[in-house]
Amino acid sequence: VFLPRNFRCDCGNSKFKNLQCKLLPEKGKVNSGNKYNDNFYGLYCTCKRPYPDPEDEIPDEMIQCIVCEDWFHGRHLGAVPPESGDFHEMVCQACMNHCHFLWAYASQLAVPALTKVNSLEDEGIVLKVEESEEQKKEIRKESGVEHQETKEEKQVEQFNEPSTSSGSDFLKMYGYCSKLLQKFPVETTKTTSESSFCKLKELQSKQFLKKDTATFWPSNWRSKLCTCEDCLKMYSELEVQFLTDECDTVLAYENKGTSDQEAERRDPLMDTLNSMNRVQQVELICEYNDLKTELTDYLRRFADEGTVVKREDIQHFFEEFQSRKRRRTNRMQYYCS
Repeated sequence: VFLPRNFRCDCGNSKFKNLQCKLLPEKGKVNSGNKYNDNFYGLYCTCKRPYPDPEDEIPDEMIQCIVCEDWFHGRHLGAVPPESGDFHEMVCQACMNHCHFLWAYASQLAVPALTKVNSLEDEGIVLKVEESEEQKKEIRKESGVEHQETKEEKQVEQFNEPSTSSGSDFLKMYGYCSKLLQKFPVETTKTTSESSFCKLKELQSKQFLKKDTATFWPSNWRSKLCTCEDCLKMYSELEVQFLTDECDTVLAYENKGTSDQEAERRDPLMDTLNSMNRVQQVELICEYNDLKTELTDYLRRFADEGTVVKREDIQHFFEEFQSRKRRRTNRMQYYCS
């Protein structure tokens, strides 16, 4: 069973009578923060199938949504996922509809999905296809941008056309300056402070497309989300405050898992030795070798006799070992004096 973020155990609440939680004794009767989805029953994706699925013969990669934390087949996301190395996180279709504001960011930040070619779709072949100029014009036409761009282009062309009038030089210069202003707009003084400036409103003022598909995001996209007061309030209402937490990312969890594995592989004895000076290191190594030699000889007797080693036997060995160690230490002190 996969446990989602902020999940707490149910022991000690009303689901288990006469059972007190040993971690949080004062826990509430109901853990309202816990969310139980199909994953708790071993079902995943929009197809509600188990994983691994014995009836599924199609090889497909499962991808986790960072919002609902459900796992999805790549073929059930409404879009063909990019290469696994091209993106770091995915937001599923349902969560994109829930977090509708993400579409404004997707136009600028999301990694483009692969495009299926209709003639090859049945054969399962996927190609990267760029939008043609006709498709781009169609999109601009639907968004009402094409008419505005055509009008501006005609105006510039009129300014650049040779004229026999006395003001032709002025019109040429005006048209040239207009082009420069379009490429290099003059920065205007902001009337609002940086803290109240909303990146989302700026993106929403531009044209962007919404699709009924999942979206794919690069590693650093969360740092580009707006954190103004209004947006933070919106995140809270949608219960997606974690989107602004860089420690919540898949990459952060992977790095944490890697560091934990490295910590497990470290030898406690070597860590202890590294914290000591040279004399202490030599003494510890000698003590360790003595203990290892004597314990091996002690256990070998049980193996030769075919008897079982009991707890009392091990306790007796360490008592004798400590006694011999004290006698050796006392003799050394007497000799040195």
